[in-house]
Amino acid sequence: MRGLIAGLALAVLGAAGAGAQERTVNVYNWSDYIDPKTVPGFQAETGIKVVYDVYDSNEILEAKLLTGRSGYDVVVPTNSPFFVRQLAAGVYQSLDRDKIKNWDKLDPRIMELLAKYDPQNAYSIPWMWGTSGIGYNVQKVRAVMPDAPLDSLALLMDPAIVSRFAKCGVMMLDSPTDVISAALKYLGRDPDSKSKEDLDAAAAHLQKVRPHVRKFHSSEYINALANGDICIAFGFSGDVIQAMNRAREAKRGVEISYSIPKEGALFAVDVLAIPSSAKNVDEAHAFIDYLMRPEVSAQASSFIGYASGNKAALPMVAAAVRDDPRVYPPQAVVDRFYTLTPGDAAYERLRTRAWTRVKTGR
Repeated sequence: MRGLIAGLALAVLGAAGAGAQERTVNVYNWSDYIDPKTVPGFQAETGIKVVYDVYDSNEILEAKLLTGRSGYDVVVPTNSPFFVRQLAAGVYQSLDRDKIKNWDKLDPRIMELLAKYDPQNAYSIPWMWGTSGIGYNVQKVRAVMPDAPLDSLALLMDPAIVSRFAKCGVMMLDSPTDVISAALKYLGRDPDSKSKEDLDAAAAHLQKVRPHVRKFHSSEYINALANGDICIAFGFSGDVIQAMNRAREAKRGVEISYSIPKEGALFAVDVLAIPSSAKNVDEAHAFIDYLMRPEVSAQASSFIGYASGNKAALPMVAAAVRDDPRVYPPQAVVDRFYTLTPGDAAYERLRTRAWTRVKTGR
């Protein structure tokens, strides 16, 4: 009997110990894509520990997700073509709306757009959105070329123009989706084309630009711009806004600006999603719901310089960001945006090879 009682006691203690285990949520997000106060605020309120890792390209995230065991509970892919392709591959689990109390705060226009790829918005909700465009050092660019076409892709895509800035430094995103589509747009072709002829034309053109590009990287250009180490970057809108703010705070006389190309820009919505392999599903929903609070989303938008997918957050976003047409553009500019659809496996292989040739210059 004493053995039975002892066994029951151990079982109860074991159960209590299991229940007392620390709750955790593993988050994988873009670098420089959250307000620094967000994670500590969530942990203090909920007692859930956040293990927070970062990446700087959709390709890196996708490689982890497609293994089927990424180890993450919340990820932030760009909606199209990445999330769409991953959703078709069964990478994500549906969201439980009952666990996301702030669902009704989301921007219905963005939700309608996402529903074209994710019917009923079952698997994703918007975090932030922005464009790919031109970041530049105002003084350095003017010194080299006073009449530089700052609002045009020609600044980066015309070999005769971009070559003039090679010495002061040019960087581009390490992202074939962003750069090749921009090259196609500059060439007057469909940026969403899946034809080999268009891909070859874009790659051939980028080969002419390649000798004048110092580096392809999807996050280093932020500090490179802010520190005055480069004069031009083809990058993400919010990243360049962050570079602008860092340069201003450093008070070293570096002035950074951002322009949305007049030819048109890639419009990208980054979404919050839960991988099918997630182990901490309740905690993942709690973290997403916290991010969807208007005040939390507004703080993030104000800090990182991207437009929030949360309509209720807009009045709380810092005026300097909310009223900046580079972050929240007028409709006439939005009308020139384009989006990308997923290509099939054969096209993706061709694009990967083309991008490797561009980056290596071979």
